[in-house]
Amino acid sequence: MREQIRAVIAEHARLSTPIDQLGDDGDLFAAGMTSHASVNVMLALEDAFDVEFPEALLRKSTFETVSSIEAALFELTVSV
Repeated sequence: MREQIRAVIAEHARLSTPIDQLGDDGDLFAAGMTSHASVNVMLALEDAFDVEFPEALLRKSTFETVSSIEAALFELTVSV
């Protein structure tokens, strides 16, 4: 799951720091991801994992790190 998340981030987040230089707890927004890019990441993650993020998870902290994205996706895929 983590590698697929990283691939989506690499393609859609428009980071100024390459994703492979960030740890799983590295702040994606500090690495250059904008709010607009985070929406693109969210949409790409929904497609990649065949999930829909509920309103309760549509907050900056959900998309702040690879780890937080993984935790949200785990929650969504386990509850299905």
